[in-house]
Amino acid sequence: MREHQLPPDHAADLASSTSVLNLANALTALRVLAVPLLGYLLLQDTQESRNWAALVFLLASVTDFIDGYVARRYGLITTVGKIADPIADKFLTGVALIGLSYLGALPWWVTILIIAREIGVTLLRFWVIEHGVITASRGGKTKTLFQMIAISMFLVVWPISTAESFLLIWDIAKITMMSLAVLLTLTTAIAYVRKAVQLRKEIDARFESATQ
Repeated sequence: MREHQLPPDHAADLASSTSVLNLANALTALRVLAVPLLGYLLLQDTQESRNWAALVFLLASVTDFIDGYVARRYGLITTVGKIADPIADKFLTGVALIGLSYLGALPWWVTILIIAREIGVTLLRFWVIEHGVITASRGGKTKTLFQMIAISMFLVVWPISTAESFLLIWDIAKITMMSLAVLLTLTTAIAYVRKAVQLRKEIDARFESATQ
């Protein structure tokens, strides 16, 4: 059955017969382990802990790009990895956003919007999974990159002695990055809805033709 024509991604690749104990899954496991550490650091709410949280989040996010490449490059794609990888991503991003909003560093509506989008897209994929695969678009991957950068910037806390001019530039930059991330979050969500609806319509039309 023809799948939606989008750039292939880790979720759409076929699982291989390789062992689940491989480098790609190990990187995913590290990302899962980073989630409670990130939450703990954010709850400490100190300059040092926030900066450590930024480093943990950034490094864990980078493993998302690495494990997908490693899995495809060396044939290490497994069913476990395909399930665990997106779950790890969503928990990592979710904990970071909720932590920032809890600390008053980020408006709650931003956190709710991004988390709702991620849950919604996941449900859409399940909605059409029996008929085809909605793979990650380039816009979706760009959205992920902007979210990673924006969240990392919001996590960082600069010393009180930092020049006010630098802090002003930093604040403008991080707000701009988060604004772009939110914009991409909305636009890609709409695109996914359209693709899902179109895919379901195509399948329904074929079914009706086959039964006539």
